[in-house]
Amino acid sequence: MKTQSRSALAAIAFAAAGIAPAAAQAPLHPALQDRWTFGAGVFFPNTATQASLTSRNTGVGTNVDFEDALDIERSKTVPILYGRWRINQRWRIDAEFFQLNRNSERVIDRQIQWGDQTFAANTTVSAKFNFNDLRISGGYSFFRTPDKELGVGLGLHMASYDVQLNSSTSGNDGQDVLAPLPVLSLYGNFALTERWAVGTRLDKFSLEYDKFSGSLTSLALDLQYQPFKHVGFALGYRALAIKAEVEGDRVTGKFRQTFEGPMVSMNVSW
Repeated sequence: MKTQSRSALAAIAFAAAGIAPAAAQAPLHPALQDRWTFGAGVFFPNTATQASLTSRNTGVGTNVDFEDALDIERSKTVPILYGRWRINQRWRIDAEFFQLNRNSERVIDRQIQWGDQTFAANTTVSAKFNFNDLRISGGYSFFRTPDKELGVGLGLHMASYDVQLNSSTSGNDGQDVLAPLPVLSLYGNFALTERWAVGTRLDKFSLEYDKFSGSLTSLALDLQYQPFKHVGFALGYRALAIKAEVEGDRVTGKFRQTFEGPMVSMNVSW
């Protein structure tokens, strides 16, 4: 999948370089002109997931690599949804959502302390690691021409976790976490022709507050092709890295997760 991600990035860069012509008049692309845009596509993330659930009673918790130790799939095809509302020439609101649910069952080869449960070696353990991310942001384009824009934004990544380990002999334990992670964003959109455009975005976050600490980095890159007035297509790349620690009354949960991979999508705009 990493090779697939590199191929997607190379394809976007190569296509953008080859498409952009020398032009006397600025091209008007719908990505920079239309007020409303809604899209749906398919995301192909490659994931790396580490988590621990430490009991407040014992102070013990095993750091678990879910892909290696529990055989949860590293890559999966998932739907992705997005939208944009250009309030005026300077202000915009963006949203994007994807969900990745994974389950596995495996005989573990080492003891795992998960919350208040101990899973002994050679025990069959069922694992669930469900995650979804809703990103909403408001942006201001401080540089704006008919074919280019650069801007800054403030938004939220609503990251939701549902993690559980279960065994018929040891019982089960898990934690649900909803973490609204505020982010600062930089974004840009550039029309190459009236049909082709490139868009990019970077989100950053770091926070320590009360019983929560965490950080987030998100990168998006899109090559957009709009052959019809109200319908377009895109080849993109997404990367998301999240690190979080949440203290509960009974357990402390730690999560470290990365997603990266290509995406393809179709959008309508007007």
